[in-house]
Amino acid sequence: MNKKVGLVLEGGGFRGLYTAGILHSFATNNIMFPYTIAVSMGASNATNYLAGQTQRNLDVPYTFVNDKRYISYTRMFAKGELFGMDFIFGEVPYKLIPFDFKAFAASKNKLLYVTTDCTTGKPYYIPNDTNEESFLALEASTSLPFASKMVKMHNRLLLDGGIANPIPIEKALADGCEKVVVVLTQPKAYRKTPFKAKWLAKLMYRKFPLMAGAILNRHQVYNHQLDLIEKLEAEGKAFVVRPTEALPIGRTEKNKEKLKDAFDIGFKEGQRMNEELLEFIK
Repeated sequence: MNKKVGLVLEGGGFRGLYTAGILHSFATNNIMFPYTIAVSMGASNATNYLAGQTQRNLDVPYTFVNDKRYISYTRMFAKGELFGMDFIFGEVPYKLIPFDFKAFAASKNKLLYVTTDCTTGKPYYIPNDTNEESFLALEASTSLPFASKMVKMHNRLLLDGGIANPIPIEKALADGCEKVVVVLTQPKAYRKTPFKAKWLAKLMYRKFPLMAGAILNRHQVYNHQLDLIEKLEAEGKAFVVRPTEALPIGRTEKNKEKLKDAFDIGFKEGQRMNEELLEFIK
């Protein structure tokens, strides 16, 4: 593969099961990228991808999505956490659906986790230098605003990277990627609308006004990035994988079969465009 080709993965909550299916297709066709930059659910998918465990991206949510240890609205209202991070990053990878830490550490490919610095409202990037750093960075990148506690790391308070840099295409280019493969979870016509509950962002993050500002400005950043991606696509510098229509799945989907359906849609799309992708990256 051309070493100047990078992989860019956005988040999207459980819509990311589509991305998981795409990566499963990549893995079955022995396609790996020397550089990956990923956000939120995309970062979770990328972590398993580097460990050679792309099926795990489906197995974990499919197994635990209706388990209160994994996701609980009661816990969110009581403790400010929708997802049980201790369970997800503790019991699950070490005991219940084991993560291959050895294989992940042995990977020669670079993975950059995108987080948002709550003090500055700017993106903060963390590479996969060690397993410990990577898993803490992953926790930060997947910690949703309004539904998660801030993660302390590198003397910073961090949350979901999708707030400040939802589709980190510019960072991939700045890091030397001459061509990019971008996996999106919304169809081509989609554009993000402004966050409606401005009062909530300002109230919840009153001590972090730049963070609140990033939340309110996110739609502009996201739509600008979509425009850039389409420009690069037209120039032959971006290979974009996206669903042809809105996925039949919500960000916090509870229907297990819909999770599997989204994964299968992604896998089939990955298989369909495999030869075209190989031509792009060779």
